[in-house]
Amino acid sequence: MARPPERPGFPARIDLGPRPALAKRPAPGVPPASAAARVPAPAALPGAARDPIPARARMVQALAASGIHDPEVLRAMGAVDRHRFVDHALVAQAYEDTALPIGLGQTISKPSVVARMVELLMQGVARGADGRPGRVLDIGTGCGYQALVLAQLASEVYSVERLRELHEKARANLRPLRVPNVHLIVGDGMQGFASGAPYAGIVSAAGGDKVPEAWIDQLAYGGRIVAPTVQAGGAQALVVIDKTRQAIRQTVLEGVHFVPLKSGVS
Repeated sequence: MARPPERPGFPARIDLGPRPALAKRPAPGVPPASAAARVPAPAALPGAARDPIPARARMVQALAASGIHDPEVLRAMGAVDRHRFVDHALVAQAYEDTALPIGLGQTISKPSVVARMVELLMQGVARGADGRPGRVLDIGTGCGYQALVLAQLASEVYSVERLRELHEKARANLRPLRVPNVHLIVGDGMQGFASGAPYAGIVSAAGGDKVPEAWIDQLAYGGRIVAPTVQAGGAQALVVIDKTRQAIRQTVLEGVHFVPLKSGVS
């Protein structure tokens, strides 16, 4: 008999600091401001003046230059210490735009890929009165980096990892930070996590032949899924799924390369 997913783990609590005011949306017919005008430079991000890691500020600047325009996403990327989530021997590469090994054949995704997927998610999810999405489901916790980025944008993050060793690594990475709104679960990510549903958004760091029906079932109306899936010919592409009461709409975007989505717990 398959083991049920373990109850969420709560690494603890942290004050993530004040959130900047959300930018107002332009009125119909009014062209949006340029990215340079809307996105604060890294030096203007909260705490950046005291940032002891210039490489992190340069990473955020590169993300903005590459087309990541949401200031909330840029703030989140600039607030998380990526070097805490990689092996000591790879710290010098932590803020380069590259995937890095984290053990067991898994990787921490490129910053540009994390930012792209999180921005896509934020563009399509329903938000509460505070401007934040509600619960978000993170498939493939890995080392915990993406879960922490999401935690600064969403009210709650449920993050599922099928490999117990990586789950424990993520717990060890997050425990000193005392994060109140990240819940770590050992479980089969293909089954989602029904106990936390419905979710405003679901994002996956692993790609399968299709988006599991369980994810669509657990997605709230007005919610969005961002995940890699295998397309014709065997290559992966990012897929965005929007769920309304009237329909399920799927959009295929650019090619990506993620680890395979697998079932079971080990």
